[in-house]
Amino acid sequence: MPRLLGVDIPNDKKVEISLTYLYGVGPHVAREACVKTKIDPLKPASELDEDELSRLSTLLEREYTVEGPLRRTKTQNINRLKEIRCYRGLRHRMSLPVRGQRTRTNARTRKGPRKTVAGKKGVKDLR
Repeated sequence: MPRLLGVDIPNDKKVEISLTYLYGVGPHVAREACVKTKIDPLKPASELDEDELSRLSTLLEREYTVEGPLRRTKTQNINRLKEIRCYRGLRHRMSLPVRGQRTRTNARTRKGPRKTVAGKKGVKDLR
């Protein structure tokens, strides 16, 4: 498996698809990187030689924010919102949806599994 920016990219897939395994590299950036480094995007990643790998890694490090630096920047931005106590920061802190989605129903990904609250006793139970 070729290793690029500390990540193993799959051998059997095309270079264009394999590059999307890097955090911060989508299909568009992967295609752009192949064009800029003059690498055939349809050739399998296993056929990349050391020169091509080094060209790809230097291009991605120089022109794009990917992997570690991107994760760090994202975390710093969220922490900044939490520190200044803005609305979005408070939503992050409470693990609720940040972008205005409803929470009465849905939002299960963000809120986690349901926490069942005991129901009220019925009239028959009071006798």
